Amino acid sequence: MNSVPFRWARPIAMLAALTLAASCGLPKVGPNKRQIFAGSVQKEGDAFIVSVNDRVTRATAVVPALGFSSAFQSAGQLTSDTIRPGDVLGLTIWENVDDGLLAGEASNATLLEEVQVDSAGFIFVPYAGRLRASGNTPDQLRQTITAKLDEQTPDPQVQVRRLAGDGSTVSLIGMVGAQGIYPIQRPTRTLATMLAQAGGVSISPEIAQVTVIRGNDKGTIWFQDLYDHPELDIALRGGDRILVEEDSRSYTALGATNAQARVRFESQDLSALEAIAQVGGLISTASDPTGVFVFRNEPAEIAGQVLGRDDLVGAQRMVYVLNLTQPNGLFIARDFVIRDDDTLYVTEAPYAQWTKTISLLASPLTPLANVSTLAGG
Repeated sequence: MNSVPFRWARPIAMLAALTLAASCGLPKVGPNKRQIFAGSVQKEGDAFIVSVNDRVTRATAVVPALGFSSAFQSAGQLTSDTIRPGDVLGLTIWENVDDGLLAGEASNATLLEEVQVDSAGFIFVPYAGRLRASGNTPDQLRQTITAKLDEQTPDPQVQVRRLAGDGSTVSLIGMVGAQGIYPIQRPTRTLATMLAQAGGVSISPEIAQVTVIRGNDKGTIWFQDLYDHPELDIALRGGDRILVEEDSRSYTALGATNAQARVRFESQDLSALEAIAQVGGLISTASDPTGVFVFRNEPAEIAGQVLGRDDLVGAQRMVYVLNLTQPNGLFIARDFVIRDDDTLYVTEAPYAQWTKTISLLASPLTPLANVSTLAGG
């Protein structure tokens, strides 16, 4: 068999390498722009591909709606001595007669110790009957008992004292300075003051969420909104459970960025530009700034606004395209809102594949060895 002259070996090797690179492709981070656009609905694919402009940014600028219901916001503040179920009270009743309803012959005063408020919030007082104590102050309960006894004994005098009991308390758990059970006192009757009593939040305020659970009701707000909107500083109720936790939203960054990872949000509103910055920006030697894609399953109502359609049913696969090289490209990327579970993908620049090919040909191994290795792989 005739051998190839040495002077032809290198050109043939280069031609073979280029042919193999063109036919089977070199390693890359993912699909290129052409391959992504090939999956569009317009080309019988299953995703709508949309170039982002100002109208699209407005239609898709949706952030989680957090807040308290009217039941939370309309609740008045408790006083520091409000009686609660489980409290133990002490009652002293004076009667203005020698032989009263309750007092013995030797005294006109009757001492009723350890009168416990039942689980429904009531107590029993002889001759006054079953009375609601929970939700009242000792003075309000005193007036109620006095009015009941006044019908049966002249000019009764009543004293009500709280002897023991949990009073009104709340529990704080999660990302706070000091978890625990705290009494509702005069300085700590609202959510903001109670959080301050517990040492504030122990995570970044920008991503802190505060949840208040009251019976079967629950409300969640952003910690920062608590100070920006005074109406969210709700009055607390005994038994409230307050949970502070970190925002759980995240997105996935892939492609020609300096980091490929699942990334947690660092603020309430995260833009595409901020999302790129969080992973270290684009790779200057490999990324294509005209091919920044955001993949998302979009609710039908939002997808309909974006596409100008009203016949969509269910979540739609949407691919939003950002071109950072346009005159207003950076402004649009700054305004486009990233949402939970989005996938941010940056394509490689076309010349990146050629750079890999040239690097392969310029490696210290012999051209024929490179071709053999490439073909064998």
